Amino acid sequence: MPAILPPLSDCIRPPVRVLFVGINPGIRSSATGHHFAGVSNRFWKLLYESRLVPEPIGYLEDRRLPEWGFGLTNLIPRPTPGIGTLRPEEYAAGERVLRRKIRRVKPEVVVFVGVTLFRVVFKRRPAEAIRLGLQPERLEGARLIVLPNPSGRNAHFSYEKMLAAFKALRRRLRGFN
Repeated sequence: MPAILPPLSDCIRPPVRVLFVGINPGIRSSATGHHFAGVSNRFWKLLYESRLVPEPIGYLEDRRLPEWGFGLTNLIPRPTPGIGTLRPEEYAAGERVLRRKIRRVKPEVVVFVGVTLFRVVFKRRPAEAIRLGLQPERLEGARLIVLPNPSGRNAHFSYEKMLAAFKALRRRLRGFN
């Protein structure tokens, strides 16, 4: 029987200006207790290279994100090696919890880290094109931005396109002031 991994704790400390939301934690994130800990995950590098954070930090320093008004959570708490085993009822339950969380912490902006997450929450078909960046939809009153998933498994976006999306987020956040 496979080992049961613990869910990953949120990294949220009000006030939260921007709440980053992933679909669910990977195995390494659960094992280390830190967000975006996968060896090939570029989230931390993208945060720094886009200048969303002023210094290079890694997954072991995820608890520092509130220093810059950022928070981290996942739609589904169950860690998996990929999203293939996530069940529809987990997505539905996760959405209800996420909406309550957003109402409670009242971030100005919610950032979906991955197009698939947007498709799931807003019931979009796989064939429907989803553009990155600011969306016309809001989530519990918060502005909504979609970024590419920074996983090394994401073959849909080059690192350059990911970096451009993270830089666009930084510029957009400046415009919200």
